[in-house]
Amino acid sequence: MSIDSLRRSARATVSGLPQGFWWLWLSTLVNRTGAFVLTFLSLYLTVELGHSAWFAGLVVALHGLGGVAGSPLGGTLTDRWGRRPTMVTMHLAAAACAAALAVVTSAWAIATVVLLMGVAMQAVRPSINATIADMVPAHEVRRAYALNYWALNLGFAIASIGGGAAIFLGYRTLFVVDAVATVLCAVIVFLRLPETRPEARTDKAGEPVVEAKVSMFTVLRDAPFRTLVLLNLLVCLVFTAPWIGLPLTMAGQGLSPSSYGVVIAVNGIVIVGFQLLVNKLTDKRSPVLLLSLSSLLFALGTGATALAGSPVAFAATVVVWTVGEMIHVPTNAAATARLAPEHARGRYQGVMGMSWAVAGFVAPIGAGAIVDGPGPNVLWAATAAIGVLAAVGYTTRLRKALADDTSGQDGTSPQDAPQARKGESADAGVSGSDAVPGQASVSA
Repeated sequence: MSIDSLRRSARATVSGLPQGFWWLWLSTLVNRTGAFVLTFLSLYLTVELGHSAWFAGLVVALHGLGGVAGSPLGGTLTDRWGRRPTMVTMHLAAAACAAALAVVTSAWAIATVVLLMGVAMQAVRPSINATIADMVPAHEVRRAYALNYWALNLGFAIASIGGGAAIFLGYRTLFVVDAVATVLCAVIVFLRLPETRPEARTDKAGEPVVEAKVSMFTVLRDAPFRTLVLLNLLVCLVFTAPWIGLPLTMAGQGLSPSSYGVVIAVNGIVIVGFQLLVNKLTDKRSPVLLLSLSSLLFALGTGATALAGSPVAFAATVVVWTVGEMIHVPTNAAATARLAPEHARGRYQGVMGMSWAVAGFVAPIGAGAIVDGPGPNVLWAATAAIGVLAAVGYTTRLRKALADDTSGQDGTSPQDAPQARKGESADAGVSGSDAVPGQASVSA
């Protein structure tokens, strides 16, 4: 492939999206470039403050627990209050928490601040995902999610390198920088990002149409979406397990912590280097095919960890499940946007975000218990089995529910999507009565 063709391919990958998306993309990059708290929190607690490794693990778990509450909160605010106000408020709340960590020192205060930070950081995500679905045409939405995910990982890679180089300034300085970067992110959103929440519909007489109220429980009664959430939870459990199980497995084989650092760095390198290429190769593919493929890659990559015995072999397993990650994350976000009624996009994204947060809380505890108990081989066999189960679930339970979502090849706009779902619940293997009340009333 010539340089010119590579340039054309790269230009096609990033072209055609509205200007507002790129301001959102920039805010994500800025925010993650300063993401030092979670990266260095465990070191700060153990090395700087002298807390135990158990306490450090508990505090990190509290961050995930906060996300379980923050995701539905953010989803509700996104729909009721608006996308932009939710983003600005939650970014500023997260910045305040980062700044507070530079001041507080007591164990209880740190635990509380990290819990609240988990709430704020997770609460902002439904508004970001809903904004992308609002402003980007349906046939481009998966590409937009992939590009935003690339910005997130690019920023995180910069933060990891910059934080490691600047750590001599002190952990508290890094936390302050984190707070400043998050405030700057909020400023970009406030000044440059328009509000995209859909306006209330009106009938032919010009009177406002009253939409059916949608609560979190109502969202969970949408059978195809509920299936998507449960399958995503399975994938998230598999995806999260290596972050705890892999270092423990490598340590059990006598490999040094530095070896683990090199191996896990492969994850970020692959995403930053190849996310755009993967997005190009998977563009316009069936979402069910991509979700099933990504689940199998997670199963293969994590399952093969049980056979690895050297840093190179462990790195190869990371490459496999990282490719699964690059396929799964934007495809799952696009499928969520596809199934969500226009007036409830925030709530749908909030419920989906809960599956990530629950996995972030449960998987580290479960993975550690399995490694300490039956052993790491049992953990990797379990993740392989769960990944295969998820792939089968996507193929058998969501094939018809997402059959008409061809990544917008028909030119359907995001707000048209929910109309196409009339009567689909029975095709997904469940009663049509479980569908969200009033969902079919969303107009084009």
